[in-house]
Amino acid sequence: MTHRAKALALAVSTVTLALSAGLAQAQSQGVSKTEITLGSIQDLSGPLAGFGKQIRSGMQLRVDELNEQGGVAGRRIKLLVEDSGYDPKRAVLAAQKLVNQDKIFAMVGHIGTAQNLAAMPVQFEKNVVNFFPVTAAREMYDPFHRLKYSFAATYYDQIRLATPRLVKEKGAKKVCSIYQDDEFGLEVQRGADEGLKTLNMTMVEKTTFKRGSTDFTSQVARLKAAECDFVVLGTLIRETIGTIATARRTGFNPTFLGSSGAYTDLIHKLGGPAMNGLYAAMSVQNPYLDEASQPLRFWANKYKTKFNEDPTVFSVYGYFVIDAFIRAAQKAGTNLSTDSFVKAMDTMVIPPDIFGSAEMTFSPTKRLGSNLSRLSQIQDGRWKVVSEYLK
Repeated sequence: MTHRAKALALAVSTVTLALSAGLAQAQSQGVSKTEITLGSIQDLSGPLAGFGKQIRSGMQLRVDELNEQGGVAGRRIKLLVEDSGYDPKRAVLAAQKLVNQDKIFAMVGHIGTAQNLAAMPVQFEKNVVNFFPVTAAREMYDPFHRLKYSFAATYYDQIRLATPRLVKEKGAKKVCSIYQDDEFGLEVQRGADEGLKTLNMTMVEKTTFKRGSTDFTSQVARLKAAECDFVVLGTLIRETIGTIATARRTGFNPTFLGSSGAYTDLIHKLGGPAMNGLYAAMSVQNPYLDEASQPLRFWANKYKTKFNEDPTVFSVYGYFVIDAFIRAAQKAGTNLSTDSFVKAMDTMVIPPDIFGSAEMTFSPTKRLGSNLSRLSQIQDGRWKVVSEYLK
């Protein structure tokens, strides 16, 4: 080999080594011998700040439990939480800080559909997994990406399965809907339309409202005029309460069905007795402090002792997200990297838990753990599970 050829070979091998070292570094960003750094983006100051703070507390409870037990393969978890104010632009800035400056290993439990969609490109560029975002949008797993993992049964599937089940049970003849004029509301509407096809039925009346609306008088008047006896709600908290309260005041009392977007203790706490009778799709039980299930009651009181406030379903989401991450990290073993984590997740089975979640399974082509949900109803001012998982 000539001197020039040797020099060229040496240069090529140096570049190859540098590239492979860079790749290894990218794969194991956020992992040291003693620590795994995780990032989460929550709304801590905007319209969903209550939820964001509850998710953060639920996450922190599980992180503290793990660290007290010695961590995963000797590595403690360090959880960094940034505030998006529920603004996609701020979510991008938060993702850039967490990914590029704090060097997180994975993004966990990020709240909000638009916020996740804005932040994911920043993460994926640096090989950072988007793990179990707190949103039931299909985009969290579809289109497929090897770094996307989702746990929330979609709004579409929730309503597609729940609507025909409840319509038959109630003997409803005129099914109608009111929904938010955006992608969330449309997903609920699409699910309802698809579900009604199985009964050879179509919507009698549909009405919409703009995000942020507070007056639902005209929409409810339309539904009442159409003599609807069943109304699907593509609504979140304030709109659910506003629609039902307006209906009750006018003597209009159809069966109301909402998605998991309306499944929160805030509905009955803020809406009062008028909310009794509302159905919603859900997957995990609201953790009341006096819950009949002893393990759930124990967990709820442990949370209350630590944070001095009652836990909610969003506290459960946060706890569950970290618990699932721990399972995958443990399965990945001592050589934790993005590749070993993905490999572990691709054969992962997460069993049902104390909160009543359905079993979740993942594969190299399946990135949503479960699309199953149940029905819960507000009875005497609290949510009560009233169905098995719908299929």
